[in-house]
Amino acid sequence: MVIVVYIVYQSTFRYFYFIFAVYLLKNLKMRKHPVVLSIAGSDCSGGAGIQADIKTISAISGYAASAITAVTVQNTLGVQNIQTIPAEIVKAQIEAVMDDLYPDALKIGMVNDESTVKAIVDCIKKYKPHFIVYDPVMISTSGRQLITDDALNIIQLELCPLCTLITPNLNEASVLLNKEIHYLDEMKAAARDLSNLYQSDILIKGGHLTGEHATDILYCTNQENYIYQTEKIKSSNLHGTGCTLSAAIATFLAKGYSTNESVAKAKNYITRAIVAGKDLEIGHGNGPLWHFPNDTAQF
Repeated sequence: MVIVVYIVYQSTFRYFYFIFAVYLLKNLKMRKHPVVLSIAGSDCSGGAGIQADIKTISAISGYAASAITAVTVQNTLGVQNIQTIPAEIVKAQIEAVMDDLYPDALKIGMVNDESTVKAIVDCIKKYKPHFIVYDPVMISTSGRQLITDDALNIIQLELCPLCTLITPNLNEASVLLNKEIHYLDEMKAAARDLSNLYQSDILIKGGHLTGEHATDILYCTNQENYIYQTEKIKSSNLHGTGCTLSAAIATFLAKGYSTNESVAKAKNYITRAIVAGKDLEIGHGNGPLWHFPNDTAQF
């Protein structure tokens, strides 16, 4: 009797050990090449939006999936038109990916109407992804407003509080707080206020501040804050920098790095992408980065 019990115990232990080992191997594999879902608009010129996200995620060894929220008519000279994708189609895209690929992280970019925001919020509540990085694309580089007032209201009330990290630039942070931001001290205060408001980590990008350095401020919900400062790179090819940075952060989060580590690594990546792309001659306006800076093809 004792021998039989011992054999059953050993067999059961080995079975659960095997299951646990398989689980660990699966998760280690997922962390090496994590699935990241980008929910954003399409840029037919390839420099920003979904196209920039896919390049970025792939360049740093993630697997990129996508749900397109809008089709934009744009190039390096600006945005000419926007066609929103119906909210039910956006939701169906997200569900198709979530049900099958189990993304480790979501990266949300341009969402320009109320019904689409609600569809994304519903999916987040249903699937509860580990990491949600939101780049609040509201105004194009050329100055075109990319979002309706109703969508902005729902974003502030329902989407932002669900996010792990929100990455506004100075103009977008000003819109979210309804006050202008011009100086470093105002950036720090704005990051703190937005973090307290949404209970999310906030990264305010200060590339448009005057001076020789680009300074970004990260304020976390645990009240820790970090400053990232790099020398500004003279380049006319900066189309899609916000999309690229947020997609890179989402990928590093999915790989298991902390928020601070993910931002630092993403900043390093985008700096190299800007340097690699500064001499490219693609288009006649604000050109793209080179998303594969380790590749010598640009030479």
